[in-house]
Amino acid sequence: MQIHSADISPEQTYKLMTGIVVPRPIAWISTRSANGLVNLAPFSCYTIVSNKPPMIGVNIGRKAGVRKDTARHIQETGEFVVNIGDDTLIEAIHQSAVEHPPEISEPQLLNLELADGQAVAVPRLMAAPISMECRLHSVTPYGDTGAEFHVGEILLFHVRDGLLHNGKIDTAQLRPVCRLGGPNYATLGDIIAMAPIAQTPKATMDKQAGQS
Repeated sequence: MQIHSADISPEQTYKLMTGIVVPRPIAWISTRSANGLVNLAPFSCYTIVSNKPPMIGVNIGRKAGVRKDTARHIQETGEFVVNIGDDTLIEAIHQSAVEHPPEISEPQLLNLELADGQAVAVPRLMAAPISMECRLHSVTPYGDTGAEFHVGEILLFHVRDGLLHNGKIDTAQLRPVCRLGGPNYATLGDIIAMAPIAQTPKATMDKQAGQS
């Protein structure tokens, strides 16, 4: 089967691509509106952008051409928090994706306890094993439907005790969830450990380059 992208609608393309690009980690983003209302929504088009300074990027589309509450709050205040939910929070993650009027606070609706931010004015989720307080770095528009890629610099990491070992997160203990196509989620399943990739010392690389 071949599908020409020019022959399908944006909605059909979205369904196709979200079934292909899997699994996707979920950025469970909390924001605060200009008048102080806390919003919460999940986004599964997000990734690492930089490690110095630490930055993450989240793509946020529009609904009927209008910016979603999350994007609007980020651009109004310049701040947001990315929470990482574990497998005990799948139902809350899913329910927080419901489109509510702007005056509805999802954390309040879902009885999710909040903790004040320390580096930003946006609160984090107490139940999340990891939260990252972010300051907006840049917004880049893409495509014809108004999607915008929001890059934030991480100012502060909150990591639950016991998850960090020798500078690395114990992913098995974190128990993150991911998004698949449609209203489907997945957990880690089997973790396949491979031998570390050996790094070639620079002197050896320079010597090999000189012999070529």
